[in-house]
Amino acid sequence: MRKVIDRLSQWVSRSSSSPFAFFLATIGVLVWLVSGPFFHYSNTWLVAIATITDVIIFLMVFSLQSHQARDSKAIQLKLNELIAADQRARNSFIGLEEMTDEELEDLDVQFRKLISELEEVKQPTAIHKLHKSIVREKAKRPSLYRQAEDLMDRIIKG
Repeated sequence: MRKVIDRLSQWVSRSSSSPFAFFLATIGVLVWLVSGPFFHYSNTWLVAIATITDVIIFLMVFSLQSHQARDSKAIQLKLNELIAADQRARNSFIGLEEMTDEELEDLDVQFRKLISELEEVKQPTAIHKLHKSIVREKAKRPSLYRQAEDLMDRIIKG
Protein backbone atom coordinates (compact mmCIF):
# COMPACT_ATOMS: atom_id res chain seq x y z
CA MET A 1 0.00 0.00 0.00
CA ARG A 2 2.84 2.41 0.89
CA LYS A 3 4.52 1.84 -2.49
CA VAL A 4 1.30 2.70 -4.28
CA ILE A 5 0.92 5.91 -2.28
CA ASP A 6 4.60 6.81 -2.84
CA ARG A 7 4.30 6.28 -6.58
CA LEU A 8 1.06 8.25 -6.71
CA SER A 9 2.69 11.06 -4.76
CA GLN A 10 5.68 11.10 -7.13
CA TRP A 11 3.39 11.12 -10.16
CA VAL A 12 1.28 13.96 -8.75
CA SER A 13 4.39 16.00 -7.92
CA ARG A 14 5.87 15.53 -11.38
CA SER A 15 2.57 16.09 -13.14
CA SER A 16 1.59 19.17 -11.18
CA SER A 17 4.83 20.94 -12.02
CA SER A 18 4.41 20.45 -15.76
CA PRO A 19 3.35 23.17 -18.23
CA PHE A 20 0.36 20.99 -19.13
CA ALA A 21 -0.90 21.13 -15.52
CA PHE A 22 -0.63 24.92 -15.56
CA PHE A 23 -2.50 24.97 -18.86
CA LEU A 24 -5.29 22.77 -17.43
CA ALA A 25 -5.60 24.94 -14.33
CA THR A 26 -5.80 28.08 -16.44
CA ILE A 27 -8.47 26.53 -18.68
CA GLY A 28 -10.42 25.45 -15.60
CA VAL A 29 -10.41 28.97 -14.19
CA LEU A 30 -11.41 30.44 -17.55
CA VAL A 31 -14.31 27.96 -17.89
CA TRP A 32 -15.41 28.89 -14.38
CA LEU A 33 -15.26 32.62 -15.22
CA VAL A 34 -17.17 32.22 -18.48
CA SER A 35 -19.84 30.14 -16.73
CA GLY A 36 -20.53 32.97 -14.27
CA PRO A 37 -23.35 34.61 -16.27
CA PHE A 38 -24.98 31.22 -16.88
CA PHE A 39 -25.20 30.67 -13.10
CA HIS A 40 -26.04 34.36 -12.47
CA TYR A 41 -22.88 34.68 -10.37
CA SER A 42 -24.65 32.79 -7.59
CA ASN A 43 -23.20 31.71 -4.28
CA THR A 44 -23.10 28.14 -5.58
CA TRP A 45 -20.96 29.33 -8.49
CA LEU A 46 -18.57 31.04 -6.05
CA VAL A 47 -18.48 28.09 -3.65
CA ALA A 48 -17.74 25.65 -6.49
CA ILE A 49 -14.36 27.18 -7.36
CA ALA A 50 -13.48 27.71 -3.69
CA THR A 51 -14.23 24.09 -2.83
CA ILE A 52 -12.44 22.66 -5.84
CA THR A 53 -9.31 24.73 -5.24
CA ASP A 54 -9.32 23.96 -1.51
CA VAL A 55 -9.47 20.22 -2.14
CA ILE A 56 -6.71 20.39 -4.75
CA ILE A 57 -4.50 22.50 -2.48
CA PHE A 58 -5.12 20.19 0.48
CA LEU A 59 -4.05 17.12 -1.51
CA MET A 60 -1.12 18.89 -3.18
CA VAL A 61 0.37 20.00 0.14
CA PHE A 62 0.73 16.42 1.33
CA SER A 63 1.91 15.14 -2.03
CA LEU A 64 4.55 17.84 -2.44
CA GLN A 65 5.68 17.53 1.17
CA SER A 66 6.19 13.80 0.71
CA HIS A 67 8.15 14.38 -2.49
CA GLN A 68 10.27 17.12 -0.91
CA ALA A 69 11.05 14.99 2.16
CA ARG A 70 12.17 12.13 -0.07
CA ASP A 71 14.35 14.46 -2.18
CA SER A 72 15.90 16.02 0.93
CA LYS A 73 16.73 12.60 2.33
CA ALA A 74 18.31 11.55 -0.98
CA ILE A 75 20.43 14.72 -1.06
CA GLN A 76 21.54 14.17 2.54
CA LEU A 77 22.56 10.60 1.71
CA LYS A 78 24.53 11.78 -1.34
CA LEU A 79 26.31 14.41 0.72
CA ASN A 80 27.06 11.86 3.43
CA GLU A 81 28.58 9.60 0.77
CA LEU A 82 30.80 12.44 -0.47
CA ILE A 83 31.93 13.27 3.06
CA ALA A 84 32.66 9.63 3.80
CA ALA A 85 34.60 9.25 0.53
CA ASP A 86 36.83 12.30 1.05
CA GLN A 87 39.57 11.54 3.57
CA ARG A 88 40.11 15.25 4.29
CA ALA A 89 36.44 15.84 5.17
CA ARG A 90 35.33 15.53 8.75
CA ASN A 91 33.02 12.59 9.32
CA SER A 92 31.31 14.57 12.06
CA PHE A 93 29.43 16.41 9.30
CA ILE A 94 27.47 13.27 8.49
CA GLY A 95 24.07 13.69 10.13
CA LEU A 96 24.54 17.44 10.61
CA GLU A 97 20.82 17.99 9.89
CA GLU A 98 19.99 16.19 13.14
CA MET A 99 21.88 18.73 15.30
CA THR A 100 20.11 21.24 17.51
CA ASP A 101 20.22 24.95 16.75
CA GLU A 102 22.70 25.46 19.57
CA GLU A 103 25.04 22.78 18.22
CA LEU A 104 24.86 24.31 14.75
CA GLU A 105 25.64 27.73 16.22
CA ASP A 106 28.68 26.29 18.01
CA LEU A 107 29.85 24.78 14.74
CA ASP A 108 29.38 28.14 13.03
CA VAL A 109 31.55 29.78 15.70
CA GLN A 110 34.25 27.19 15.00
CA PHE A 111 34.08 28.02 11.31
CA ARG A 112 34.33 31.74 12.03
CA LYS A 113 37.52 31.10 14.01
CA LEU A 114 38.87 28.95 11.18
CA ILE A 115 38.01 31.61 8.63
CA SER A 116 39.64 34.38 10.65
CA GLU A 117 42.81 32.27 10.84
CA LEU A 118 42.67 31.62 7.10
CA GLU A 119 42.18 35.30 6.26
CA GLU A 120 45.91 35.70 6.66
CA VAL A 121 46.26 33.66 3.47
CA LYS A 122 46.52 36.04 0.52
CA GLN A 123 44.06 34.20 -1.73
CA PRO A 124 41.31 32.48 0.26
CA THR A 125 39.39 29.73 -1.49
CA ALA A 126 35.88 30.25 -2.85
CA ILE A 127 34.30 28.35 0.05
CA HIS A 128 35.98 30.67 2.54
CA LYS A 129 34.77 33.73 0.64
CA LEU A 130 31.26 32.27 0.61
CA HIS A 131 31.32 31.56 4.33
CA LYS A 132 32.62 35.06 5.03
CA SER A 133 29.82 36.62 2.97
CA ILE A 134 27.25 34.46 4.79
CA VAL A 135 28.61 35.60 8.15
CA ARG A 136 28.44 39.25 7.01
CA GLU A 137 24.88 38.78 5.77
CA LYS A 138 23.89 37.07 9.01
CA ALA A 139 25.27 40.03 10.96
CA LYS A 140 23.18 42.42 8.84
CA ARG A 141 19.95 40.50 9.33
CA PRO A 142 19.34 38.66 12.58
CA SER A 143 17.94 35.19 12.21
CA LEU A 144 14.23 34.60 12.25
CA TYR A 145 14.71 32.76 15.54
CA ARG A 146 16.34 35.84 17.08
CA GLN A 147 13.62 38.10 15.67
CA ALA A 148 10.93 35.89 17.17
CA GLU A 149 12.77 35.80 20.48
CA ASP A 150 13.05 39.61 20.53
CA LEU A 151 9.38 39.95 19.64
CA MET A 152 8.38 37.63 22.47
CA ASP A 153 10.56 39.59 24.91
CA ARG A 154 8.88 42.83 23.85
CA ILE A 155 5.42 41.27 24.19
CA ILE A 156 6.17 39.82 27.63
CA LYS A 157 7.69 43.04 28.94
CA GLY A 158 4.70 44.94 27.65
